[in-house]
Amino acid sequence: MYRITAKEELDVRDFFMEVEAPHVTKAWKPGQFVVLMIHERGERIPMSIYYADRETGRLGMFIRRHGKTTFDLWDNFNVGDSLYAVAGPLGKPIKIKHYGNVVFVSDAVCGQAENYATLKAMKEAGNYTISIQTFEDKAHSYPEKFLAKPVADEHYLTTEDGSRGIKGHYLDVLKGLIEKDKVDIVFGGGKLGSLKKLAELTKEYGIPAIVTVRQIMVDGTGMCGSCRILYDGEIRFACRDGPMFDAHKVDWDDVIKRDSRFVREQNIAKERYLKSKGVV
Repeated sequence: MYRITAKEELDVRDFFMEVEAPHVTKAWKPGQFVVLMIHERGERIPMSIYYADRETGRLGMFIRRHGKTTFDLWDNFNVGDSLYAVAGPLGKPIKIKHYGNVVFVSDAVCGQAENYATLKAMKEAGNYTISIQTFEDKAHSYPEKFLAKPVADEHYLTTEDGSRGIKGHYLDVLKGLIEKDKVDIVFGGGKLGSLKKLAELTKEYGIPAIVTVRQIMVDGTGMCGSCRILYDGEIRFACRDGPMFDAHKVDWDDVIKRDSRFVREQNIAKERYLKSKGVV
């Protein structure tokens, strides 16, 4: 069993959770993910990592209350309780080395976790690190202590409505940095539509971009085939061959289309759960 050691609300939709999983923290590397099961008959949830502390055996995650299971996790699992399973680390790690000026951009929950985890490792490898974190508005932005600022030589927080930090999106800030010749490589995570635009922007300027496609996973082990993507004209699986890929080789229209396959079923399960709790 995997004991919950910390839990805290991040904004009106996301929360932070820390669990004991020493077998994961011993082997985890940036870019890899884990799969959670909250109970024996529960669904498998692929999850990005915010940090993995080898000394304590604890890993931190940012989780969105999005479907039935994540609402259940927030409502009914507290510090001291245990999860049924934490499987991992899964997927292939990214290459940590000296690139020069490394930028990580993010605009959604999984990307915000990866932003911190990746830049921490890149800074330790001697890179100059730049973090750009975008949120919808102040109500949907994270507390200062959960931002990637501690591991970034430069940190930019933007909100799309301008209610906190810089008004705009990470794409706007990134373009300015590229034009100032301050970017050697970009890593990114978050909304798939934004990552498609990131691929277009960085390709235009000849800047390499490595991004996560973990968002479309279901099983997370390569058995279901749901995270199949077209990559450089060939079939790849986000869970087995990724989850991070060269953004310029991903067929983004196909990925975005696949991401919408189970929206109806997900909404039905969530509504049934919320009705059982008397919420709707």
